[in-house]
Amino acid sequence: DLSAPVLCVKIDNAGVARPQSGVESADLVYVELVEGGLTRLLAVYQSQIPRVLGPVRSARTSDVELLANFGRPALAFSGAAPVVNALVARAPLLNASDQSRPDGYRRDRRRPMPHNLYGNANLLRQGGSPPRDIGFRFGPTPPGGRPLAETTVRFPAATVGVQWVPAVSRWVFSMDGDPFTSASGPRPSAATVVLQRVVVRDTGIRDAAGSASPFALTVGSGDAVVLRDGQAFAGRWSRPAPEAVTAFTLPDGSPLTFAPGPVWVVLVPG
Repeated sequence: DLSAPVLCVKIDNAGVARPQSGVESADLVYVELVEGGLTRLLAVYQSQIPRVLGPVRSARTSDVELLANFGRPALAFSGAAPVVNALVARAPLLNASDQSRPDGYRRDRRRPMPHNLYGNANLLRQGGSPPRDIGFRFGPTPPGGRPLAETTVRFPAATVGVQWVPAVSRWVFSMDGDPFTSASGPRPSAATVVLQRVVVRDTGIRDAAGSASPFALTVGSGDAVVLRDGQAFAGRWSRPAPEAVTAFTLPDGSPLTFAPGPVWVVLVPG
């Protein structure tokens, strides 16, 4: 239903937060660098809505720029630094945080805080805009791929493994060496995985431990590797402005097409 609203959710990816709930239903998942060299997920839902999702965690400056061409989706998160809250208030985003919509969240007392906040997706997505073109192009397998069974992306204090499963024609994931599973359904998987190399800057924001909050620039251009059909395709990404779509192209400038199905984008620090 292309008139249904889009919901974007910041999901904890610390070891203590796993296994998460609802990630297997996401149409699109971004893997982002956060403080301390760890990663966090930004999951985007529209075609499938899970009953519950989480643990939900706080937003970052990277999210505001990343989602600037999505229209006005609902963004679910568990608070943020004052600077980030101000950016969200000015951005084309519907604030669906626990502070704005407390009725859409609950705490799971079996898990430690702050890794135990879960959201009701049906409530939180209400008022979000319908999907729009963000630049992804889907189609037949492009030329020039090389076979790839698995690869690993290394962050300062985390790793994301990607493995091809021919039997289901999907990529599955591992986090910090352990299989990435779900507490609410089948193991999350993707038809296409994009390794998008981005510049990362220090925002000047510090967490309670004094660690710097990084900002991943998704406006600009850089190298990308698209994984689909058990192959890796080298290319480029380009996005000239926050409101513009992100184009992925082959070396000859033609579109680098994705395989139909869920997409994961790993924002690789460059």
